[in-house]
Amino acid sequence: MIKHKLSLLPDKPGCYIMKNREGTIIYVGKAKVLKNRVRSYFTGSHSAKTQKLVSEIRDFEYIITSSNMEALILECNLIKQHHPRYNVLLKDDKTFPYIKITHEEQPRLEVTRRVIKDKGKYFGPYPNAFAAQQTKKLLDRLYPLRKCKTMPDKVCLYYHIGQCLAPCEFDVTAETNERMVQEISRFLGGGHDVIKEELTTKMLAAAEELNFERAKELRDHIMSIDAVMEKQKITTADALDRDVFGYAVDKGWMAVHIQYMRQGKLIERHVSLFPYYGDEYNDFMSYVTQVYSDNPALPKEIFLPNMPVGNEVTVLSEPAVHTEATAEVPPEAVARAEAEETDIREALESWLKVKVHIPQRGLKKQMVDMAKDNARNALDEKFRLVERDERRTTKAVENLGEWLGTGTIRRIEAFDNSNIQGTNPVSAMVVFVDGRPDRKEYRKYKVKTVQGPDDYETMREVIRRRYERVLKDNLTMPDLIVVDGGKGQISAAVDVLENELGLFIPICGLVKDAKHKTAQLMIGDPAEVVPLPRDSQEFYLLQRIQDEVHRFAITFHRETRAKSMVVSQLDAIPGIGEKRRKALLKHFGSVRKIKEAEVTDFKPLGIGEKLAGEIIKALQGEAAIPQE
Repeated sequence: MIKHKLSLLPDKPGCYIMKNREGTIIYVGKAKVLKNRVRSYFTGSHSAKTQKLVSEIRDFEYIITSSNMEALILECNLIKQHHPRYNVLLKDDKTFPYIKITHEEQPRLEVTRRVIKDKGKYFGPYPNAFAAQQTKKLLDRLYPLRKCKTMPDKVCLYYHIGQCLAPCEFDVTAETNERMVQEISRFLGGGHDVIKEELTTKMLAAAEELNFERAKELRDHIMSIDAVMEKQKITTADALDRDVFGYAVDKGWMAVHIQYMRQGKLIERHVSLFPYYGDEYNDFMSYVTQVYSDNPALPKEIFLPNMPVGNEVTVLSEPAVHTEATAEVPPEAVARAEAEETDIREALESWLKVKVHIPQRGLKKQMVDMAKDNARNALDEKFRLVERDERRTTKAVENLGEWLGTGTIRRIEAFDNSNIQGTNPVSAMVVFVDGRPDRKEYRKYKVKTVQGPDDYETMREVIRRRYERVLKDNLTMPDLIVVDGGKGQISAAVDVLENELGLFIPICGLVKDAKHKTAQLMIGDPAEVVPLPRDSQEFYLLQRIQDEVHRFAITFHRETRAKSMVVSQLDAIPGIGEKRRKALLKHFGSVRKIKEAEVTDFKPLGIGEKLAGEIIKALQGEAAIPQE
C-alpha cells in the first residue's frame, strides 16, 4: 500500500503525516517537493533514530499547499494539535517575562509571562522577573499611568506619591495617555538615552530655579535609568532587537541555543535539549516555528545558522563551517542548499513579517557561531553528566552488595502499598537493573484478600502472588527485594518467601522519618539497621528506588479510586448494570460527557428516552450536591 501511495505523490509543496499501526500520528513534516521528501524515508540509509521512526510507519497522508510558507504554518499547527511522538515539541516550562502596555481606555503597565494577541504592546523578553520589575518601577515613577487592575472609587496612595493621574476620580484625556504610551514605547524601544538627556536638561533647569528637591528627584531618575539599562559585555552598534539561533546534534540528540538581544545587548540565553528523529535542519526549523507561533512579541531580526551541505553534520568535536564544506561537496549540492535556505528565509519572513538572516561572514556570522558553540557545549555537558552518573550508579550498585553482605546485586525489585483508610488497596512493584529503572518490568497489584488498612497482610499477599508467578513462569529472580517499611514488613515478606515458597532472597526495608523521607536501611530477620551514610551514592540509589515505587503505587491508587467512583455513580442508577455501564463509558468517554449529553444521544446504545432522562437527572443531581 505504501509503495502504491508513493507512486501517487505530487511534485508540489505540502505537509506529510506519518501514522503507525493503530492509526496514531507519529510524525509530521513539510516538504518543498512532497514526492522527493516522503520517498526518501523509504530509500537509502538512515541514522538509528530515523530507522526507528520509519520502522513504525504503516501509512501516511499528505496535504498540498500553494507555497512553502503555507507548508511551514500548517506543519506548526499540526504539531501543536497532534503532539506526534517523533516530532520536536516545544515543551519548555520556562517563559521569560515581558513588560506589557495594556490596550484599554486607561492603559496600565504590567509584567507578564503570557504573550497573547490582545492588542497590547509587549516589550522583552527580560533576563528575569527582577530585571522586568525594576524597569517597570522606573517607568512607574516617570510615567503615571493607571495602577489598579479594577478602577477604585477614590484615589489611592499611588496618586499621592505622583505615580498615577487617578482616572478613577479625575478626567484623564486619551491624548495624555497616548503621549505617555508613546514615551514608554520609545524608552523600551531603545530611546532611553534621549529620555535621559531630556531629564538632565530638566534637572539643570530645576537647579537654576533653586528647586533642589525636584532636581534631586530628577537626578535619582537618571541614576535609575543608568542602573536598569546597564551596558552588557556583548553589544552591537545598531541597537536592534534580535534573536540569534544556533544548534548542534550528536548521538540522536539536538541542542538549540537562543540568544536574546534587546537594544543591541545580550540580555538572556536559553538552551533546549531533546531527541530528534527526522532530518536535523528540518527538525531545527520545526522548533523555530513553534517558538514564534502565536507570539506577537517578535524581534526586529532573526539570525539562523546555515543548512548543512552534503554530508556535513554539526558534531561535538568539530564545528561545521559552511564555507569549508562547500569545497568538499559538488557544486549542485551547494546550490540546492542555498536555494533551500532562501526558501526557508522567505517563508519565515512572509509569515512573521520579520527580517530573517542566514549570515555568511562578519560580526553577524560570529554571533550565530557563538550560539552554535553554546549549543555544542550544552550537548557535551549533557553526555559528560550522563557518563558520570552511569559511573556513579555502577559503583553504588557494587558497593551496596558489600554493605548488605549479599555479594553482587544486579536486579532489585521494590514494593510499596497504597490505600486510604483501607479503601481501594493496591500495591506496586518496580524493577531496577544495574541501578537503572526497567519500566517494562513494572507490575501493579489490586489487593484481593485483605480487608482494612493492614500493611503486613497486604505485603504478604503481594509477595506471595509475585514470586508464585516467578516460580511458575520461570522468570528472573531478583538479587535483592526492597520493601517500604521496617521490621514488620521485612518479617512478613521473609515469612512468605522462606516458609511458603522456599526462596531465600535478601530482603531489606527502607524506613521513613516523620517528614516521609528515607531515613535508614534495615536488613535481616530480626531486622537490624545498616549504617549506610546518608550522603553516599548507595543511599541515594535506594532513595531513588523508594521514590519511584511510591510514585508508581500512588498513581495506580488514584486511577483505581477514580474508576471506582465512576462505577459507583453509574451503578447507583436503576436499570444500569455492568454491561450498560461499560457501553456508556465506551460510547461517551467519561461520566462528564454522559452528564452533558442529550436524551437523543443515547439512542445508538439502545437506551430509551425514559432511562436516558433518568441517567442524566441522576448524574446532574450527583453534581449538584457539592454546590449545595
